[in-house]
Amino acid sequence: MKTEVIKKNNTEVAVVSSDELLITDVQSALDLIMSIKYETGCTNIAVNKGAIINDFFVLSTCLAGEILQKFINYGVRFAIYGDFSKYTSKPLKDFMYESNKGKDIYFQPTASLAVDKLSGYAKNKKRNSYER
Repeated sequence: MKTEVIKKNNTEVAVVSSDELLITDVQSALDLIMSIKYETGCTNIAVNKGAIINDFFVLSTCLAGEILQKFINYGVRFAIYGDFSKYTSKPLKDFMYESNKGKDIYFQPTASLAVDKLSGYAKNKKRNSYER
């Protein structure tokens, strides 16, 4: 597991990348939350999709809801970054779309875009832009 703290828009984001599964159940998600908060002090965490068990992306398992609820309960904003194109489930795509419209959970194609979302940079950039 590699963790890099990126500061953007006066917000620190812990970007985690791992070739091994880090989140396999609710307890492993809690362990990750506590480790990152302790090691970095960050309450904004971005994790690569490959570090999350595939059952998370099968909504009928209820794993996503249980895990994401822990992030919310512990005051951690969370982004998952990676290629989601292989998922064809309409409910999952709808869930990701609605999450991206919120303020706490995001699904983004790259770590850079995940950091933008978690730092509020994308919103501020759009607000300050003269383009429509």
